[in-house]
Amino acid sequence: MSAGGAGPGAGHRRIRGAAAGLLAAATVLGVGHLAAVLIDPASSPFFVLGATMVDHTPHALKDAAIRRFGSNDKLALFVSMGMVMALGAALAGMLERRRPLGSLLLIGLGALTVAAALRRPTATVWFAVPTIVGIIAGIVALRTLTTGSPAPRIAEPISMSRRRFLISAAGVGAIAVGAAAAGRWLGTRLRDVVADRARFVLPRPDRSAPAITEEVQPQVGGLTPFLTGADRFYRVDTALQVPALTSGDWRLRIHGMTDRTVEFDMDRLRRRAAVERVITLTCVSNEVGGELAGTARWLGYPLAELLTEAGAQPDADMLLSRSIDGFTAGTPLSAVLDGRDALLAIGMNGAPLPLAHGYPARLIVPGLYGYVSATKWVVDLELTRFDAVRAYWTERGWADRAPIKTASRIDVPAAFATVAAGPVTVAGTAWAQRRGIAAVRVRVDDGPWQSATLAAEYSIDTWRQWTWQWQATPGNHTLRVRATDGRGELQTEQRTPPFPSGSTGWHSRVVTVR
Repeated sequence: MSAGGAGPGAGHRRIRGAAAGLLAAATVLGVGHLAAVLIDPASSPFFVLGATMVDHTPHALKDAAIRRFGSNDKLALFVSMGMVMALGAALAGMLERRRPLGSLLLIGLGALTVAAALRRPTATVWFAVPTIVGIIAGIVALRTLTTGSPAPRIAEPISMSRRRFLISAAGVGAIAVGAAAAGRWLGTRLRDVVADRARFVLPRPDRSAPAITEEVQPQVGGLTPFLTGADRFYRVDTALQVPALTSGDWRLRIHGMTDRTVEFDMDRLRRRAAVERVITLTCVSNEVGGELAGTARWLGYPLAELLTEAGAQPDADMLLSRSIDGFTAGTPLSAVLDGRDALLAIGMNGAPLPLAHGYPARLIVPGLYGYVSATKWVVDLELTRFDAVRAYWTERGWADRAPIKTASRIDVPAAFATVAAGPVTVAGTAWAQRRGIAAVRVRVDDGPWQSATLAAEYSIDTWRQWTWQWQATPGNHTLRVRATDGRGELQTEQRTPPFPSGSTGWHSRVVTVR
């Protein structure tokens, strides 16, 4: 070995140090997750860090992630978090060889995580405990794997044989994995929301939604189905883990600028008349031509009737809804009280709400982007004013009213498809909730705009499908689409990004005709 320990022995020690750091970090997360089950799942160190990253992600980066990964944006976040944590953990392990510098690094990161935990919307002082317990366990694991003893050593560390290190590493890994698995199992036992949903029986609606006829959905292969299945319905929210809220534990409190405070549990809610409505939801992060929109059959209770029981005061202009995880959305109160089908929904497409879509209850307000109207896992409604309170996304610069803009999309042919010359069916979807779609037109290259055939309108709160027969000629062609809403206003050509109030522009597709 050369002087200064630069030979293979030093390299092996660095590898051992990195491995020790990774196992110590796994111990922090596993033990912290187990401790969080007994306090609040949201206090788990991993989810605290993830939620903090979501809160402070610039809107441009958030839109880019949604554009690239869609509803898998959270998986992408977890992967990127894991990579950063792994690098930091490996560094901590390599720093721990002679002095407890790696332990000090863990303590510093733990302090930052505790501070972040205590800033979560639903935090209590107990939110600090899982991170503290996890950091203590992680330091013990790190000291044991790097020095042979959990006690701090300033002098030369104990030399560990390869066999001893592997045995210790296996033991630490088992503790980390076992703690995480125990936390998951215990959390499921304490809050068996899956079984609760399976037992949940939807009420029969007093007013069912009209049937969806063939006139509403053209039979064209590749065209988006008029109704979106729950497994295909977009999901964009800030929840890194789906809240575990059973129907028995659920409560909805209505208060604020009201004549009285009222509270509903599921039993009290069931005594009211339920209604069923078909409504299209749209995410503000949807790009031109994007798929962050979907239509479902929603079962629930008229939101205006629930607010009437509390008695809205004349000066209130915002309904601030709050999720069980602390997320807030500010809905214009006028949009809830103007007669549209604003719902407290408990069912989707004939089944209880899926866990990821808000079980046991969520809001649905037609005509507004979801970030101001579609709070999932809703537990609190406060009547207030826009000049007094800002909700989660409006604090981050997004528009506070957010009516959905007119949009149209080409579904068929697919992007960059190759089709045969001659008759080609072009088809797609358009929406302008609360206004409806009056016309859709298609253009090939720089030619004239041609009127598409509109399917029957189901309602002004749903999207509308369209078809156009194209006599395709050989060559590369660009198809463009634009819509006119029910008020006669033409969809704007100007391209704008989703921030701060929704994207605009005409969708286009390039196809090759042979």
